[in-house]
Amino acid sequence: MDLLKVTNPGEFPIWTTLALGFVLGLRHALDADHLAAVSTFVTQEKSLRRSSLIGVYWGMGHTAALLVFGIAVAAFRVALTPRFAQVLEFIVACMLVFLGANVLVKLVKDNTVHIHSHEHEGAPHSHLHLHVGGRAHEHRHHILRVGGRPFIVGVVHGLAGTAALMMLVVGAIPSLLLAACYILIFGVGSIGGMTVMSLLMALPLALAARRLHLLERVIRLAAGLFSLGFGLYLGWEVGFLQSLMP
Repeated sequence: MDLLKVTNPGEFPIWTTLALGFVLGLRHALDADHLAAVSTFVTQEKSLRRSSLIGVYWGMGHTAALLVFGIAVAAFRVALTPRFAQVLEFIVACMLVFLGANVLVKLVKDNTVHIHSHEHEGAPHSHLHLHVGGRAHEHRHHILRVGGRPFIVGVVHGLAGTAALMMLVVGAIPSLLLAACYILIFGVGSIGGMTVMSLLMALPLALAARRLHLLERVIRLAAGLFSLGFGLYLGWEVGFLQSLMP
């Protein structure tokens, strides 16, 4: 492979390939496993700005993994076996299960049960009272904390998506520089797509947080169950139906 240029630019549709990379990047961000993972972070934020940063950090991690692994594939023609791709997908499934379970555990911890005493017609009595955590339970996170975990999740997703991306497209590009540009453009598309989706997921949550705390909890519960359920489904399909497990 030529490291710097295509031998005959007329023989390879450079701009069409790069445009295709951007469009595919936008579409790639909409994969169910990507949305499931990012939703577990977005639904824990009440700020649209911080939610958009989650999409950006996820896309940066995703692009970094694609770029490093993709360049290695393009430069050294590394063979990515189907079994290796299955292992990566199974790791993604485990990650989704963990993220979903983490959201559910936090929801349980946010709710406290205590004894509530009061009087009715002069007769005092006590009963259990469920207190749903409100604004007093909010935590302020630094940008690094907001972006660190989504970045790592993006890296894992990038590695898992490398096999299909590299085998279908990058391996056919005759220039290493063009392959790198393709991956970067693909990454920009995925960052843009996930940022938009993060904002769309965060908008109803931000509105609910200002008015209905119960609705906010329901949205977080749905995100946790979605991630957990999809992770279990993906793990079953990859780990058992595709014979990953012995």
